[in-house]
Amino acid sequence: MIPEATTAARLSSGRLGVAILLPLVLLAGILFTIVRFGPMEMLRDPDAPPVELLSVQRTLLKPEGIVLTVLNESPEPVTIAQVVVDDAFWQFTADGPLNVGRLGSVTLTIPYPWVTAEAHHIAILTSTGTKFEHEIAVALKSPKADRRYLFAFTAIGIYVGVIPVALGLLWFPVIRRLGRDGLDVVLAFTIGLLLFLLLDASAEGIESSASLPGAYQGIALLVASAAIAYLALELLRAWLSQRRSRLRAEGPPPGALLSLLIAIGIGLHNLGEGLAIGAAFALGEAAFGTLLIIGFTLHNATEGLAIIAPMAKERPSLWTLVKLGIVGGAPTILGAWLGGLVNSRALTVLFLGLGVGAIAQVVVQILRQMGRQQPLSERLVHLPVALGLIGGFAVMYVTGMLVG
Repeated sequence: MIPEATTAARLSSGRLGVAILLPLVLLAGILFTIVRFGPMEMLRDPDAPPVELLSVQRTLLKPEGIVLTVLNESPEPVTIAQVVVDDAFWQFTADGPLNVGRLGSVTLTIPYPWVTAEAHHIAILTSTGTKFEHEIAVALKSPKADRRYLFAFTAIGIYVGVIPVALGLLWFPVIRRLGRDGLDVVLAFTIGLLLFLLLDASAEGIESSASLPGAYQGIALLVASAAIAYLALELLRAWLSQRRSRLRAEGPPPGALLSLLIAIGIGLHNLGEGLAIGAAFALGEAAFGTLLIIGFTLHNATEGLAIIAPMAKERPSLWTLVKLGIVGGAPTILGAWLGGLVNSRALTVLFLGLGVGAIAQVVVQILRQMGRQQPLSERLVHLPVALGLIGGFAVMYVTGMLVG
């Protein structure tokens, strides 16, 4: 015999499942009815031309010609009919059907004899006669993923990210000799650094979002990735704290935990910097790319200080410092690879959003630590602490001018 309580529980579970699924099934039916039998067709003018929108997502210049990756942002399929380069019609080949569905893409190879360092104007014509224009400002051969370019981008990532962060870690003996007031000044200085990085990454993310196709919802992608990074670091912090409580003294001390979170946040931001450098060289802007390398190198020298500040009263091993330096600086290498060899605007927005969320979480965590022994509102208005906060922001602002 099955107990009555068990039978009732099964019945209630079944009813709960029906209650959850029934609204979803009805909603799906309503959407099908709207699409299949709705009044939109009656309102649509049969003589109106279809809405068409194409955008060039990537341009490669190869010995065999110009290679374009074209995305269809239109609500309906679009057929590519002709390609015009510098006011002349050219034959082309495609890696797929020329009738491109919504959010579909096709790669066009145009055997055009492009000229190094010159500008070229391209127009893509659809079957309805709509023209979409694209300009190559300076024609330079696109890099390919061979050993030489991988080595070059790796070296750039080491110069820009790993070495400057490691140099900042060398200030650890000085940080250890500071008292509580001095440590609060350093933490405030760290907050100033991170606040600048937060604003900088947010501005870059908004700018990059504007260049994305509308279907990608650039701002939504930026905000969502920032929220994911923030929540992920909060979960990581909570998990590491619980693990330390279970293992007692065997887990990472609070200062080392906060330093790890700071290193992760800075690493995600440096990944965005690597994207910018790699993309500049991929687009042939070598002079601008060199300026970015110099500026970011100076810019990142203070990031090591931000990483080690929470561990001022602890005795981390040399290996711990090395690991923190790798976490904070090595993502620059990956960013340079992606920026130089992939050059995806959507990835740029995604990683910038991750950097924004990670840095925001770290700032909140440092403020929590500073407010444990004294109300934060009182601590931040203490003159040395306030000057440290302003000084951190000012240092990043001045070094950032070399990049802008």
